[in-house]
Amino acid sequence: MDVLSTLFSVGLVPKLTSYFSVAYLAIFLPAAILVYWLLPQKLRRWFLLAAGYGFFWLISGKLTVFLLLATLSIYLFGLWLDKLNVKRKAEAKTAKDRAEKKAIKKAYQTRQRWVVFFAAVVHIGTLLVLKYTPFFLGNVNSLIKACGSSFEIGIPKFMLPIGISFFTMQAMSYILDVYHGAIKADRNYLRISLYMSFFPQIVEGPICKYADTAEQIYEAKQISYTNLTLGLQRIAYGMMKKVIIADRLNVLVETIFKDYEKFGGFTIAVGAIAYTIQLYMDFSGTMDAVCGSAQIFGVEMPENFKRPFFSRSISEFWKRWHITLGAWFRDYIFYPISMSKPMKNLTTSARKKLGNHFGPLIAGAIALFAVWFCNGLWHGAAWSYIFFGMYHFALILSGNIIAPLSKNINDKLHINTECFAYKAMQIVRTTIFVIIGEMFFRAHGLKAGLIMFKKLVTDFSFSEIQEGYLKALGVDAKDLLIVGITLLIIFVVSILNEKGINIRNELQKKNIILRWVIFTALVLFIFIFGAYGIGYDPVDPIYANF
Repeated sequence: MDVLSTLFSVGLVPKLTSYFSVAYLAIFLPAAILVYWLLPQKLRRWFLLAAGYGFFWLISGKLTVFLLLATLSIYLFGLWLDKLNVKRKAEAKTAKDRAEKKAIKKAYQTRQRWVVFFAAVVHIGTLLVLKYTPFFLGNVNSLIKACGSSFEIGIPKFMLPIGISFFTMQAMSYILDVYHGAIKADRNYLRISLYMSFFPQIVEGPICKYADTAEQIYEAKQISYTNLTLGLQRIAYGMMKKVIIADRLNVLVETIFKDYEKFGGFTIAVGAIAYTIQLYMDFSGTMDAVCGSAQIFGVEMPENFKRPFFSRSISEFWKRWHITLGAWFRDYIFYPISMSKPMKNLTTSARKKLGNHFGPLIAGAIALFAVWFCNGLWHGAAWSYIFFGMYHFALILSGNIIAPLSKNINDKLHINTECFAYKAMQIVRTTIFVIIGEMFFRAHGLKAGLIMFKKLVTDFSFSEIQEGYLKALGVDAKDLLIVGITLLIIFVVSILNEKGINIRNELQKKNIILRWVIFTALVLFIFIFGAYGIGYDPVDPIYANF
């Protein structure tokens, strides 16, 4: 009864934000599957809409109004853009010559750009006000104080809907795709509502384009045995990542990052590595649950991770990590800036003076800076997140600048860049850079991150490992052994996937008894070694906070 009372307390269901909670796995998802399966297709669509808004209402209460308004907004803005497009084509047909057609096109493009601007003010503006007002005004107050004034601006407090960063970006991707002609404005309000409110993705993404999922969700296919079993398998695999690795490492990570001043460089390194593992297992595990839940309903979500720790460069890493976020910044910030007329003119001029490699880098660097500034700020309203973005901007830009030099050195030394040793060196180097970046990302502020980094490079010593060391960090040898074994399992699966061997597809070809034995073994492994039970404080999904 406690679970049920918690589940149905409006706006008081933080446990439901985790796709591995009892509230979700034992109540919400099974109920959704059963009702969906019993309904005819037309009613399934409406049920998915009710399930999506019901899910969001349970975790956000009255703040559900933001999702409702965002959906209505993109519907109306899309129709507005479409109406202007129809008018432009009609007027173009009556044009006397090419010059008049060009003038008509330019005039309507200007109008459409204003529509996109208004849409951005509504959606991005709402996000900025709700999420970043305290940060911006806090910094203004600090600046005023530094100037010697006692004046202080009052800082309002806003309630922030869970997942607003994700559904805001989905909303803007729809508007921008309609504007660019990648899709037509949809006049079916139900389909748009389903796209915005599909419950498996509403907390942590992935950030889907309209063309990715809208039609799939609207189609409302019957649940098949294959999709049901594959979906449950993926949920279980994600749960293994989350509750055995990420949640078990949480105490260690919390201890080190909270009391970083008490520890030396070695322990700081342990904390940074542990957090990097925790973050990946938490987020990728949640994406497994999201994609698995969606697959049960016949919806194939875009993948958000592609084995990022096999990356040979930071640039490659960010093509494999949080893929849909990176694609959003690439398509809607990097390309529009780098391909704009001023940037093209700059590239042409710079190419003449600096050559074919360094010339285009200037415009690319400007676009890259915008991407990583926005990327850092998207994750949170704090200087540590902005630093995180600038850190990766500097690494990627540096890699682009020295690429010809690296190639020349390798050629002169006759180094085989495709050999295992060279690839391994690149992977290790990239992983170290990633771990340092995640340390700043997790630290309690930029100052704390800088102190931790200083300790890492000036106070590193294995002498910290003494009797009672693990206990002081809140873990024991058994915890590390369980984490290590589970990591080994995931590492083997990842290697096979990297080689093009899809484990789930291969299992589907095996005998049904063997498949169920393996699935049962996975579930038992989670039950036996998962971090839960009396005295355990469940860990909220990390990215739900962003």
